[in-house]
Amino acid sequence: QVHLVESGGGMVQAGDSLRLACLGSGSPFLPYNMGWFREVPGKEREFVAAITRRGSETFYADSVKGRFTISRDNDMNRLYLQMSSLKPEDTAVYYCAADGPWSSNPQLTSPTEYDYWGQGTQVTAVS
Repeated sequence: QVHLVESGGGMVQAGDSLRLACLGSGSPFLPYNMGWFREVPGKEREFVAAITRRGSETFYADSVKGRFTISRDNDMNRLYLQMSSLKPEDTAVYYCAADGPWSSNPQLTSPTEYDYWGQGTQVTAVS
């Protein structure tokens, strides 16, 4: 079982950049596909980006494609989300998530795929 803790959130001006990090503990990182999701009050949790176990494939929501980059360092048990050209509509609580270990045929854009979640970190972009 992996325990996840996010960091790096904050308040920035629209157009600025932030890098979120997610530290995993309790288990090696390699068995888990990983994702980032975000949530605003009154709305469903929204897929942002996902990455496969060895980082060979990445997936992005259309709304962040070209602006956000997901990456991971399995040796350090860390997941990252580099966010550039932030917009006010990116404002949300951002969560990192891990699916079940060595899962097959994962649907990485769906929050129901993921078994482990961090506590979230707030990102606010003001115009």
